[in-house]
Amino acid sequence: MPKVKTKSGAKKRFKLTGSGKIKRKHAFKSHILTKKETKQKRRLTDMGLVHKSDEGRVKDMLNL
Repeated sequence: MPKVKTKSGAKKRFKLTGSGKIKRKHAFKSHILTKKETKQKRRLTDMGLVHKSDEGRVKDMLNL
């Protein structure tokens, strides 16, 4: 039986924390930044966590 491959897009987008939660980046931080408020851009810089309801799907993509 061959090994199951990790989805290459998922391994670039998600990281694991020490406690096993999955970190992610926020959307809307790549372009058209001139019309967004400084406060919004600053808050989008922080890492977020994947919601519990989506954790299973992300773990399947990462083969955890």
